[in-house]
Amino acid sequence: MKIGIIGLPQTGKKTLFEILTNRKPTENEIASKKPIKGVVEVRDPRFDMLAKTYKPKKEVRTRIEIEMLPKIEKDTIAEGTIFTDINELDAICHVVRAFKDESIYHTEGSVDPKRDIDLVNSELILHDLVFIEKRMENIDKKIKRLKEESSEKEKELLVKLKTQLEKELPLRLIELTAEEIQTISSYPFLTRKTIMVALNISEEDLNNTTLIEQLKRDYQAIAIDIIQISAKVESEIIKLESEEERAQFLKELGIKEPAADALSRLCIKALNLISFFTVGPDEVRQWTTRFGSTAPEAAGAIHTDFQKGFIRAVVIKYSDFATYTSEAKVKEAGKLYVKGKDYIVEDGDMLDIRFNV
Repeated sequence: MKIGIIGLPQTGKKTLFEILTNRKPTENEIASKKPIKGVVEVRDPRFDMLAKTYKPKKEVRTRIEIEMLPKIEKDTIAEGTIFTDINELDAICHVVRAFKDESIYHTEGSVDPKRDIDLVNSELILHDLVFIEKRMENIDKKIKRLKEESSEKEKELLVKLKTQLEKELPLRLIELTAEEIQTISSYPFLTRKTIMVALNISEEDLNNTTLIEQLKRDYQAIAIDIIQISAKVESEIIKLESEEERAQFLKELGIKEPAADALSRLCIKALNLISFFTVGPDEVRQWTTRFGSTAPEAAGAIHTDFQKGFIRAVVIKYSDFATYTSEAKVKEAGKLYVKGKDYIVEDGDMLDIRFNV
């Protein structure tokens, strides 16, 4: 599972990538015009609290793969390589410029976040429309020649998808049956992917929510999550050596946590994943599993033997643990649960898997 950073030139993609992955791309990587790979360690305050409580010998945060794609501009759009790269992703993080800086040019001549979001969305929609039209041409030829029922059904589905796109609406909004999903599973539909926007703002706008609230209202209907982040400020935060210095710097800015931390957690949501924890004196670890996973499926994220030999899961809700502060007190309050194979794991669950192979 991987998420990709995309955006127009001069939006701060590279800076954001460096902040999230804690590494700088080499000149050769940038010159290659190929996706640049990295790993993001997810920062979750729930993990911090559990680690502080258990003081384990080992702490393991969850990690996700991330790629920075070449900038979206006329050349990459014309070549089509950018769309091929996006198709390889499981979710998209679109970095949008909202900061003003006369020394940094904007390809469109001015700073206008809504225009830039719409521009990229339109390119993704156009890509999907072009693919459907070409596919339908091939299907029409096939129907004339073979009169296959499966081809007729596929054409009906493509017509439904085409109608959606012609309304300037992404395909991720359409509910599809399992059969329909299977039919289009190999097709490069970019608007089926989850997309979020990282609004790159200036330091002066850190506590100004007017723009982001307006954009959230504008794009809520097409399922786009939006977070604002000042890449410039975040890059200054990670240069500070101690947690005390970071905490003081954040306090002076009037913000609770680095926006990059919140963005790393939003990436998990964009990938349709949830977090769960295993805890103890030896190790506190954060895991991820797909939203809607059963307890055995989540156990499989730890080890395949846990899934094969699953017996039951002892579950503590993180919110209950935060309230009662210890396993003993949680149990005493009647908040410790024993769940079977049908239990659907929830975000923040603390799991103790019992198994036998």
